[in-house]
This record gives sequence, structure tokens and C-alpha cells, in this order.
Amino acid sequence: MDLGELWAIFGPGVAGAVFGAGWWFWVDAVVCSSVTISFLHYLPGIFASLAALMFNSVRKDDIDYSPYEEGEWRLKLWLFIAYVVSFVSLAASVGLLIQDSLVKSGASVWTGTAGVLQCVFVLISGLIYWTCHSE
Repeated sequence: MDLGELWAIFGPGVAGAVFGAGWWFWVDAVVCSSVTISFLHYLPGIFASLAALMFNSVRKDDIDYSPYEEGEWRLKLWLFIAYVVSFVSLAASVGLLIQDSLVKSGASVWTGTAGVLQCVFVLISGLIYWTCHSE
């Protein structure tokens, strides 16, 4: 077996474990928090998961890399929107981390850190799965 076959076999499991670890960080932060976490803090993780689902709905074989043909512009637009959603969710989680560190009466810094870790792990798991799955 070559490396590509092993990646195709074990990659989805690794992606699932990384995805689960990301959400585990967030659940731990919410459960261990001494204050009620607002729904606004949940949104970056939800949108990161949505972005991972968006760019995993595109097959790698369908992307046309030719600069001279128009190709599938809708597919490229969909991927662009998916990556914009993913980076906006990451930026929002960093913004909430900064807010949590500056405001003493709100959620703890661990909640903000867990939100950033959740977004990073969810997006990495989406990229792992996108590279390893085949149709």
C-alpha cells in the first residue's frame, strides 16, 4: 500500500477526531464557565462547521485549473464563499477572545481561547477530509 491509499483509509478518521476535538474544547469551555455564555459566542464554531461542509461538497476533480478556459465559475465562487465564511468565523472567534480578555464581567478567557481552538480544529478537519476523500 502506498501513502495515498493509507491517507484515503485513515484520513477520514483523523478528520473526524480533529473535528470532535474542536467541538470538545468548546463544550468544555461552556460547561466549565461560571457565567452563561451568550449565543453570539456559539456562532463562529457553527459557521466554521458550515464552511467545512461547504468546501467539502466540492469534488477536487471538478475544479478546472486552466487559466484559458472559463471552467466552472459557479464552483469556484462556491469555494471562494466557503473560504470567506471560514476566515470570517476564525476572525470572529479571535475578536470574541479579545473581548473576553478585556471585559472582566463576561465570559472567561478560556471561553474565548476554546472558541479559537474550535474554529481552527474544525477548519483543519475540513481540509483534512477534503484532501483524503475520493468519489
